Amino acid sequence: MKTKISALLIAFFITASVFSQANLNNYKYVIVPNKFDFLKEKDQYQLNALTKFLFEKYGFEALMEGEKYPDDLIRNRCLALKSNLLKDSGMFKTKLAVELKDCNDAVVYTSEMGESREKEFKKAFTEALRNAFNSIEKLAYKYEPSTQTLATVPQETSVTNHAVAAEIQQLKEEIQNLKKEKEVVVEVAAPKTATLPEVPVVKQPEMEQKTTETPVKQATTGVLYAQAIENGFQLVDSTPKVVYKIKKTGIADVFMVENKNATLYKKDANWILEYYENNELKQEMLNIKF
Repeated sequence: MKTKISALLIAFFITASVFSQANLNNYKYVIVPNKFDFLKEKDQYQLNALTKFLFEKYGFEALMEGEKYPDDLIRNRCLALKSNLLKDSGMFKTKLAVELKDCNDAVVYTSEMGESREKEFKKAFTEALRNAFNSIEKLAYKYEPSTQTLATVPQETSVTNHAVAAEIQQLKEEIQNLKKEKEVVVEVAAPKTATLPEVPVVKQPEMEQKTTETPVKQATTGVLYAQAIENGFQLVDSTPKVVYKIKKTGIADVFMVENKNATLYKKDANWILEYYENNELKQEMLNIKF
């Protein structure tokens, strides 16, 4: 009976190990935080740097949190696992385990607990961490791309052509009204006398009119990367974080900005975000990579 139970336990651990390896192989990157929760400072005892080193030693492509990420990771954050260390309190031992979570904060893998009896903190944490990585070494990680790690793009509600056309027409009318408001005509008339002809109406000089144009300022969001979604694109920064969602219109290089009373259009080689703020027309120049 005991022999059967032992055999079943061994089979279970072998199956779990193979499953963990298959899971981890689907992820291309591991992100290491700058600070672990149980420590007070960033990279205290050089534990974060050592974690990155050990991941790379055993075949992973490790990145420190906040550093410049590769383009494919910016486009798809689910290519990376987020790492963390779990500390178990003990009277005479320091115990650490390595935990890996996916882009939805679901735990994908937890290593065996590494232990140390060293009294000095740095030596104890270093030894416990290296011992925890022994179980990761046994996984023999090797990246194997999988469609399951692709980021899911939320489905957008479809918009009918009629509704889009109506909104475009409304935007055109608003732009025309704005142009009319900007045209300031100054009528200059001389006193009528018997000897002098009537002075014709003179429009404000073109140079003075140009001073009323809305200044275009450079946006502070940095480079935005366009990712295709239904009926348009989502613009994400290097975090990656979705900054804007834009919808196509019937006009080339003109987009509507979702959840914001604004339009995005291309002028020369630049993308201009135009919107109203406190009844004042604002324009921002965005750096977008399609």
